[in-house]
Amino acid sequence: MTARPHFTGDASPYGGGDPYADYRTADFPFTHLVDLADRRLGAGVVAANDEFFAERENLVKPEPAEFDPERFGHKGKIMDGWETRRRRGTGATEPHPTDEDHDWALVRLGAPGVVRGLIVDTAHFRGNYPQSVSVEATSLSGSPSPEDLLAPDVPWTTLVPRTAVGGHAANGFTVDAEQRFTHLRVNQHPDGGIARLRVHGEVAPDPGWLSALGTFDVVALENGGRVEDASDRFYSPATHTIAPGRSRKMDDGWETRRRRDKGNDWIRYALAAQSEIRAVEIDTAYLKGNAAGWAAVSVRDGEDAAWAELLPRTRLQPDTNHRFVLPVPVRGTHVRIDIFPDGGISRLRLFGSLTGAGAARLAARHEALGG
Repeated sequence: MTARPHFTGDASPYGGGDPYADYRTADFPFTHLVDLADRRLGAGVVAANDEFFAERENLVKPEPAEFDPERFGHKGKIMDGWETRRRRGTGATEPHPTDEDHDWALVRLGAPGVVRGLIVDTAHFRGNYPQSVSVEATSLSGSPSPEDLLAPDVPWTTLVPRTAVGGHAANGFTVDAEQRFTHLRVNQHPDGGIARLRVHGEVAPDPGWLSALGTFDVVALENGGRVEDASDRFYSPATHTIAPGRSRKMDDGWETRRRRDKGNDWIRYALAAQSEIRAVEIDTAYLKGNAAGWAAVSVRDGEDAAWAELLPRTRLQPDTNHRFVLPVPVRGTHVRIDIFPDGGISRLRLFGSLTGAGAARLAARHEALGG
């Protein structure tokens, strides 16, 4: 684990105006990777020892934390995050918590994966943030209960050792643990509040599950697909195009800035493994005046292979799901979608199945990661 620029100490008290005006943050090298703790991917906070002031579920909300200076409840200030009560010592002569006292929350990742970086975000927690945090991870099959996760025989791997953090700041940590994890335990020492948790990494799907499915979306995030690069991320991330479900609003897709040249925009993807693609879906849901005019899809079989046409340049309609059945299955490891001239799409789906070589490679990686 390498600590990235992180911050210690209080932030200035809120003085009005934009609550993010003095927010402390930095550029982190892992934020282009999928957030494995995104609620939209299926993540959840399954338990916490205390959530007196603000509920644990706020940790995995996809949107930035909000601050309303006038929002109070019968317990006190209501914060958009997870906040515990103040810890106390054993009595008048020992009023302070011990060095071991801490609060914890158990987080189920939306998809099992390899963690490359974490952000413990204390936005708007200016004087009520934890003194330090630590994060551990484990991998359990099935759907373990909180009691299962808290059993004494569960092995936990430290991703972030106990480290001082600051208030109203994005505290980032790179992670070097080449393992597949399903759950995290987030600890705050001794108490306080955390607004958001971001767990950036790579999905590592269960090859047994994909084999049982037979035909599935071979580029979907939850199945191990990923965005390798994109021409433009001005309005929204390209990763949205392979997120679960249909888009629910315009910014839940991929939209580029308006081009003023004769070029076009594109996204390049890596599939879950080598696959045979049988059908394509290109969805422009909620993109009404800014959908791409046309799209073409190309495929290649291997990192250095030549690109071949999978779907020729085809007219797209706004706010429409377009479906194409291929005349014969097409084998590949990578796919690229080109949109003309600009605009956006909300989702790309590629339905197919793993080849024998693809299934073997996925199974070998699963084993290497401890799956």
